[in-house]
Amino acid sequence: MEHTLSASDKYEIQQNFRRYIRLKERFDTARGAYVTSRASKVWVAGVVALLFALASNFFLGVATGLFAVYFYSMVRSWMQINESEEGVEELDRWFSGKKLKFEGSILYFSNDQLLENPLDPFDEDCYQ
Repeated sequence: MEHTLSASDKYEIQQNFRRYIRLKERFDTARGAYVTSRASKVWVAGVVALLFALASNFFLGVATGLFAVYFYSMVRSWMQINESEEGVEELDRWFSGKKLKFEGSILYFSNDQLLENPLDPFDEDCYQ
């Protein structure tokens, strides 16, 4: 059974496909930034500075700054993940309304269970 897409939806499908790919890349980048910020050992330097803070207010300020940098980078990357994830989910719902689905960054019809026939939204042959 050969499926085709509506020619009237061509522009929307192509634009939303581009948006989906862009948001997916942004999500992957933000996820990598989050993992990197969590793996950062800036907090260890903050703990060491906090030990020296018993003798000096300067080190208390340094420890506070180091903790602030650590948590700021984690929160910022976490917010970027959530923002891009919401966009991806919104586009997933839009494509499912058109009876399409994504597997990774490849577009398929929803009823293509074996994922044998990927769609290229920029190919004129898939539109009626």
